[in-house]
Amino acid sequence: MGSSDMNDHLSLPEVLVHHAGTRGAQSAVALTSDAHGVVSELTFAALLREASALAADLSERSRPGERALLVFPTGLEFIVAYLACLIARVVAVPLMLPRKRARADASAAIIADCSPRLVLTPGGDWDGLRPAFLEQLAGQGIVHVPVVLGREDVARSSVKAVECDTLAFLQYTSGSTSSPRGVMVTHGNLLANLTMMQARFGTSAGARHVNWVPHYHDMGLILNLLLPLYCGATSILMPPSGFMHRPLGWLRNISRFGAEAAAAPNFAYDLCVDRFRPEQMEGVDLSGWRLAINAAEPVRTSTLQRFTNCFAPYGFRAEVLRPAYGLAEATLMVSAPAAAAKGPVLKDMSVRALQEREIVEPTADADTASIVCCGVVADGLEIAIVDPDTRQRLAPSRVGEVWIRGASVAQGYWAKSADTQQLFRAAIAGESAPAEGWLRTGDLGHLDAELGLFLLGRLKDLLIIRGVNHYPQDIEATAAEAHPALRRDHGAVFTVPDRSGLEKIVLVQEVERTHRHGLDCRVIEAAIRAAVIEAHEISIAKITLIKPGALPKTTSGKVQRFLARQLWLDSEFEVFSLS
Repeated sequence: MGSSDMNDHLSLPEVLVHHAGTRGAQSAVALTSDAHGVVSELTFAALLREASALAADLSERSRPGERALLVFPTGLEFIVAYLACLIARVVAVPLMLPRKRARADASAAIIADCSPRLVLTPGGDWDGLRPAFLEQLAGQGIVHVPVVLGREDVARSSVKAVECDTLAFLQYTSGSTSSPRGVMVTHGNLLANLTMMQARFGTSAGARHVNWVPHYHDMGLILNLLLPLYCGATSILMPPSGFMHRPLGWLRNISRFGAEAAAAPNFAYDLCVDRFRPEQMEGVDLSGWRLAINAAEPVRTSTLQRFTNCFAPYGFRAEVLRPAYGLAEATLMVSAPAAAAKGPVLKDMSVRALQEREIVEPTADADTASIVCCGVVADGLEIAIVDPDTRQRLAPSRVGEVWIRGASVAQGYWAKSADTQQLFRAAIAGESAPAEGWLRTGDLGHLDAELGLFLLGRLKDLLIIRGVNHYPQDIEATAAEAHPALRRDHGAVFTVPDRSGLEKIVLVQEVERTHRHGLDCRVIEAAIRAAVIEAHEISIAKITLIKPGALPKTTSGKVQRFLARQLWLDSEFEVFSLS
């Protein structure tokens, strides 16, 4: 569907009606396993039929504007449930499957925050939910709606025009489990962002996308599931657990289905390299992969180089890498390279100058940081780099907070007017305030007028040590590379007060599964300290080596440093060594 067709539709369900009428027999979404290929699928016509039938059921059980929890594993039922909510004008709330560890589970807080009327889950014999969870919801008056596909002779809702400012869904952000914030995304926000992504990536109708990122995460939902649907392409779904256990299965499916696009966070590309086995790549051809999108967490130069070097013998080309930037508060995408881009763009910057939030060319190799560009801002959005304290627009040579405004910026946080006013309605000092205000992202960046946007860390994660700014991601990367027994992207750096009230630096770091036995913790800790002192001129006071899988992360793989800090303070990590 071209951009001119976009003007005829105001909602994603209307786009689905268009595709059902023009390419109804084409597969819209398919579920696959690494061993058996396609397990089940729905054509565009069948997807519309199933979603319309469920929408009629939802309309009988709820009123427009009420919320519905969507609790599903990866599969066809989720997309049917999501679209049914949009058709019935029920606000969809994708929810991560409740965890047994209450400390890391935000589901209870999300339910309390959005006060849902319905909870939708797969029907049949699915055992993914504990009975106590559904019983708890029933006790709160929340109606359970099992989703069963293939029902015949049932009432169906027609897709009606909807106002663009009508709320479509709540995207809960990953972060503190005690106070989750639901980003309010309207039908207009969603359509605007999907249009931006199609224009930027050049996604074509009839193409195939392979996705393993969970549906409840904004990348998995919007980029990997809704964008193909919007464009008339096919989304091939893999269970997230399948990827985490066998990451090369992702690449095998890209080859098997001739996919042109696949997107994942940075850690996924590293994981593919770390788990590389030649025998698992026999017959794999990645030459048709046109869009390898890397977003949702900091994109690292070393990751791009490692992945390209490892999989070039299988047809992978560096030019298809697309580092991008987005966040749920902007619906999703903010910046990305153009469709015709020829690989990642890097820029060398002075490490010492970055510590002072200045952009200066390095004068020596030891002072050089090669930073990945996350592309040019999407049409329909505007970016400003602003001093987070004075709120003044900064010169191009300065690092500041990234502020955004435009059609795809969401309406704010559900039931949190103070946070909405502070973060979504900001004004730049000395400039006339726009009617809609600016969105404060909390991300630190540099905007190069020719190259694009460079992300340099999170404002709230910034460490100030002896008056110098340090980004924890940089320290974590240095520490992980100090010894082969340490897992990349599985460390957390934070500060805690010592007895005198001064801040000291703590590192919590996972070890590789293959190195769990016979660890010489003293040697590893010495290597970490030496590497960090040499690279950053700071000393780590405490190093805690923990078992694989123990570090808390968000659904997209971002390290939850605040939660890691609290777990460390409460001595709740199972450790190999505590120095």
